Amino acid sequence: MGMLAEPISTAPLILVLALLGGCFGSFLNLVAWRVPRQESIVRPPSHCPHCGARLSWAENLPLLGWFLLRGRCRHCRRPIASRYVLVEWLVAGLGVLTLFARPGGLGPAPDPVLVVLAGWLLIGWLIPLALVDLEQMWLPEPLCRWGLACGLAVTALVGGLQGSASGSRLLLEHLLAVALGLLGFEATTALAFRLFGRPALGLGDAKLAAMIGAWLGPLGLGLAVAVAVISGALVGLLGRLSGRLSRHQAIPFGPFLVLGTLGLWGLGPAPFLRLLALG
Repeated sequence: MGMLAEPISTAPLILVLALLGGCFGSFLNLVAWRVPRQESIVRPPSHCPHCGARLSWAENLPLLGWFLLRGRCRHCRRPIASRYVLVEWLVAGLGVLTLFARPGGLGPAPDPVLVVLAGWLLIGWLIPLALVDLEQMWLPEPLCRWGLACGLAVTALVGGLQGSASGSRLLLEHLLAVALGLLGFEATTALAFRLFGRPALGLGDAKLAAMIGAWLGPLGLGLAVAVAVISGALVGLLGRLSGRLSRHQAIPFGPFLVLGTLGLWGLGPAPFLRLLALG
């Protein structure tokens, strides 16, 4: 799919999406903090994790609040991690880029508005998963499971609007990708354990791969995994050469899968096939 029509991709809409993306990023920060701790994402309201003081709307202002507070809680003066504002700006940028997304796994003529909405849903699942994996080397199963279900629902809806035959074929392909992602990663883990005495991947990575298959289909899943493997290997090599990583130190693979998925959703498979000399 090409970029959206001219009347949709206007400057006011881009500004609105960026502001909404900042708010959405703030919420995803909250999800990434509370879900691993088994806390409600609704109550209590936003508060300082150090002193527990409830934050006012000005203190919790997306995109700008961290700068206005100079990176410190107004109540206890403890530092606020810069990760929060970085995620808000990242999601703001990704929210705008959904206007120009070219996902190749949603059929020949997906509805442009649904593609934008689906892109926001996908971001909503991927960013918390990447953040949790970066901090705790763990991918919450509920997020993967519900993200998978959401991906299949989006596939069925977008495909069905292009005709029943197209919708059925698309859903079948994505169900196949789910199975390939789950079984392929679990088989790789089992083989690595047999050969080297330790798993190469976590079971959470297999569940995330299955979720990615639900959104991208078989080709998108394969290319997203290829991007993840190459980028993960480069980061691991640089980390070891610089001394930041020891020889057998594990690094989370989930963020690299998220990177590959966002790349495939935004650009489609064609650039990656050319890069890998496969198309």
